[in-house]
Amino acid sequence: MFQASEHPMSLDDTLSALRGLMAGETDLVANAANFSALVAEQLSDINWLGFYFLKGDELVLGPFQGRPACVRIPIGRGVCGTVVETGVTQCVPDVHAFPGHIACDIRSRSEVVVPLRDGERIVGVLDVDSPTPERFDADDVVFLERLAAEFCQQQFG
Repeated sequence: MFQASEHPMSLDDTLSALRGLMAGETDLVANAANFSALVAEQLSDINWLGFYFLKGDELVLGPFQGRPACVRIPIGRGVCGTVVETGVTQCVPDVHAFPGHIACDIRSRSEVVVPLRDGERIVGVLDVDSPTPERFDADDVVFLERLAAEFCQQQFG
């Protein structure tokens, strides 16, 4: 169900564009901001896409595309905190049915959260929300996991 925008790029083209944006740049905020802008343009029917980075025992909001968001999320709380706790991508068809869901934007109905790793260590998450229930499928998960892995490879080596 990968739903691209009006001018979609393939996964390979998006990966290539991401590499180009990150080439020679080491700043995490700059790279995460460009990633968010690039990838948000590739997906339709989303209302939020961005990063939370692990700082101590909580996730802290990073660069994103969308409406203002929750700034801090404890590990183990909500979809993002669960991903940090388990280390496993979560694809949630109905966020209202997810135990402990944190409603940063009440319009969000479905969500995908992918862990970000520096080696084996989780350093944050990539979070994507949609106002449509069951918006995301296995193809979307693969797309986002591949992009997140490339981001981490470029950023953390």
